Amino acid sequence: MKLLTTAAGMFSTLLIVISSGAGILAHAADLTEQARLEMIRNIEQDVRETSLELNKSELDPRVMKALSRVPRHEFVPADEKQNAYENRPLPIGHGQTISQPYIVAVMTDMLNLEPDSRVLELGTGSGYQAAILGELASKVYTIEIVEPLGLQAKERLQRLGYDNVTTKVGDGYYGWEEHAPFDAIIVTAAASHIPPPLIKQLKPGGRMVIPVGSRFMMQQLLVVDKREDNKIVSKQVLPVVFVPVTGKH
Repeated sequence: MKLLTTAAGMFSTLLIVISSGAGILAHAADLTEQARLEMIRNIEQDVRETSLELNKSELDPRVMKALSRVPRHEFVPADEKQNAYENRPLPIGHGQTISQPYIVAVMTDMLNLEPDSRVLELGTGSGYQAAILGELASKVYTIEIVEPLGLQAKERLQRLGYDNVTTKVGDGYYGWEEHAPFDAIIVTAAASHIPPPLIKQLKPGGRMVIPVGSRFMMQQLLVVDKREDNKIVSKQVLPVVFVPVTGKH
């Protein structure tokens, strides 16, 4: 009888431990969800404050839904997870950053993606922008020149189930010709000029979003449209600051 009582007590203790652990996990998940919702509210506020530059006071609901779904804490280093949903860029190592959520949202919105869009991204980084694109487009091709980041992003995107995102380690300046043309191209590092190979690989009627300007100084976020007659039209939208494109160009 004593053995039965002891066993029952141990079982009861085990249930308490399991219950306590589940409670901690549920609490952590709730805090993460609250932080993600706060991030969305901050993005919406920033969009309203820059509505004159953006020529709109709110972004495509599909874009905002994508940002609310993608777990940004999975795309930052362990020592930055507590800051994952703050509306600011964060370091990801190798002199690179994960972009401010507001900028990710704005650049994604500018691409005017459709469910059947094929997108090229230059500068995979941690893979966060690629994941957002993967929520909205049919196929995403993303290139990262820093090999450790590119390999980590590949593993991360596969683990999180983004099967429509294909990664590559290489110099994004030259694009990815074998998969061209693309409906949209996004560049997530500052270039001194618009790379001609990207213009060539952009489909007529397609759009590119790219920050252009001097290294480590204020740049301009450009929207570049390739008309059906192949004429290129670009416009400045916002002053931004991005880490520079690396590579021989």
